[in-house]
Amino acid sequence: MNQESSGSKAAVLRAWEAFGSRRAERVAAVLTPDAEWLAPPGNATARAIGGEHHLVGRDRIVRFLTEEFPAVFVSDVTVEFRTVVADGDIVVVEERMRATLASGRPYDNDYCFVFEVRDGLVHRVREYMDTQRGAVMFGR
Repeated sequence: MNQESSGSKAAVLRAWEAFGSRRAERVAAVLTPDAEWLAPPGNATARAIGGEHHLVGRDRIVRFLTEEFPAVFVSDVTVEFRTVVADGDIVVVEERMRATLASGRPYDNDYCFVFEVRDGLVHRVREYMDTQRGAVMFGR
């Protein structure tokens, strides 16, 4: 792995730690001001927060990760990394997330995230998951 790839991978792993902290200042510190987070339209999490699946701007992503996400996935959130691969400024993370939903139901789904890193910060996240499985777990 070249130096750029290893720096991008380290930036994404730092970002995951910040995301898990649920602390706004830590999350903001790992994102570019114009960061974007794109998820599949109609995914269960987006529907739970009002239907928004394309988040634009650092402040909007911080609000999602520190206020909205914890209101949906209320406890027992665990993330198991399966693969983390970097090529230049692109980092792909394959993972499994488990949690307890606000309804008390268990949640367990597989994800793939494609991160674009710019100047050591997360600039864009493209999120992929099994949307049908998520809908079933949300009871929809």
